[in-house]
Amino acid sequence: MPFTRLPSPIAAALTERGYAQPTPVQAAVLEPQALGRDLIVSAQTGSGKTVAFGIAMAEDLLALVAERGDFGPPLVLAIAPTRELALQVSLELTWLYATAGLRIATCVGGMDPVRERRTLERRPHIVVGTPGRLRDHLERNALDLSGVAFAVLDEADEMLDMGFRDDLEELLDATPNGRRTYLFSATMPKPILALARRYQTDALQITTLDSNRGHGDIAYHAVAVAPADIEHAVVNLLRYHEAPTAMLFCATRESVRRLHAVLMERGFAAVALSGEHSQNERNSALQALRDGRARVCVATDVAARGIDIATLTLVVHVELPRDAETLQHRSGRTGRAGRKGTAVLIVPIPRRRRVEMMLRGAKIAAEWVPVPGASDVRERDRERLLERLSAPIEDASEQDRALAAQLLERRDPADLALALVQAHRQALPEPEDLIDLGGSAGAGAGEQQHRPGFEDVVWFRMDVGRRQNADPRWILPLLCRRGHITRDAIGAIRIAANETYFQVPRNIEAKFRDALQRTWRDGDEGEAGVRIEPSPEAPPRPAGNAGGGRGANGAARPQGYARPQGNGGQGHRGKGGPRRP
Repeated sequence: MPFTRLPSPIAAALTERGYAQPTPVQAAVLEPQALGRDLIVSAQTGSGKTVAFGIAMAEDLLALVAERGDFGPPLVLAIAPTRELALQVSLELTWLYATAGLRIATCVGGMDPVRERRTLERRPHIVVGTPGRLRDHLERNALDLSGVAFAVLDEADEMLDMGFRDDLEELLDATPNGRRTYLFSATMPKPILALARRYQTDALQITTLDSNRGHGDIAYHAVAVAPADIEHAVVNLLRYHEAPTAMLFCATRESVRRLHAVLMERGFAAVALSGEHSQNERNSALQALRDGRARVCVATDVAARGIDIATLTLVVHVELPRDAETLQHRSGRTGRAGRKGTAVLIVPIPRRRRVEMMLRGAKIAAEWVPVPGASDVRERDRERLLERLSAPIEDASEQDRALAAQLLERRDPADLALALVQAHRQALPEPEDLIDLGGSAGAGAGEQQHRPGFEDVVWFRMDVGRRQNADPRWILPLLCRRGHITRDAIGAIRIAANETYFQVPRNIEAKFRDALQRTWRDGDEGEAGVRIEPSPEAPPRPAGNAGGGRGANGAARPQGYARPQGNGGQGHRGKGGPRRP
């Protein structure tokens, strides 16, 4: 249905902006039962909530402006959790009420408070801001809330999670009792409902969320990886999807700093957003994402609030969200306003069950898919390059055509095509080889799924085992460093109580032995002191999961190893590894 029952200035602004039909949440606030009432609205991030509360109060707000004249305290107080979201709300309301001539003031952290106070002195009709800055202006008597007729809390649940409850209560307590209060959020946990009971009267609860899934425009994928392969999985996911803009979520500032450094080193155009960045740095990062100079953003949950980038089509949960609400908030950065998006959860194998429970609780049907390997990425590169070069050439300049003809005179077309392919690949970060999980994160030790190159193998043994905390996540890097080989050259790993057995192909046995001898330091307390030597025979196959390690196909299987009880190792721990016997 078209927009109805709206004042002509607001209808004109919507038409000029290209709005033909309201979104579900916008249509809901215009229903007769919603008019003139307090509202609790649960709607997905990116569903048009800002325009929804703007049109919900439009008729009564413009009537109040006409009644009182052009001066007086603010009539609308809109509160958002972050600077970015507050600025976004302010921009939306600015164009919505521009034709009506309403003045809007924005008060957020990181801006000049003196300039904000001057703006407030000019008696704006609408004040938008973050809780802390608005409370500061209120306590300095720069903000008069005695005339507020509409109070809006956007992303109220996030504001409570961020510790703004006291600020919100002080601000709302300073407004008149007869105001109309709108609570808009993607989720409605119990603390929000308690806030609603205190500050709202006979509120109408509206929800436009599909109860069967978290977001209709987001495809959820989950990939199970070995814990040591998380960063490699990130690289391959970015390369496989090649999204115009991707957002990677980490849990801490330190994780953001590390992953950002790793991606920059690998050649990705990446920016970082966390609490340690200044406002200027945040603005520069967001601008780089919007104009295409950066395509990857590594962020914490709070730092990413309020970001709306049209080209953001991929969200990767590098570190798992703490709950279903955080999962939906993070994923809601993509799939906004009818656009399609993909959200990928990188799940360390030991945490798969927890993630499955969280997905069921959120009613999200995520598809478990294999993490893209290096060959998958290269195949997608080939498809994209063929598609790009097969597209019709339009608007080629005369200079370009002349240069193309000159190149054809000098080189064979096949050589030119080869040079083009090589130039294309050199501009892309290399994909990573991942630990082979054998198609199942929980594959049993008895499964015989051989991979090419391991038809003829030699068994080696190490003098550490389960009782010394040995596991594949530590063993694999150690073998690569000591033996000067790659992970692909290591086959099955079987971890016993006090020793560990593993395979290498027979054709590299001699080179592997020489490297082990050169890197061994008798008596060393670190990994150089771990004795690694050929085993005269294959170890006995463990029963069930008792042996742990890797299956016969060489797949790392962290679920099988046992943790030591007490001081079962009876020794000291080498640097970076298990207890030495």
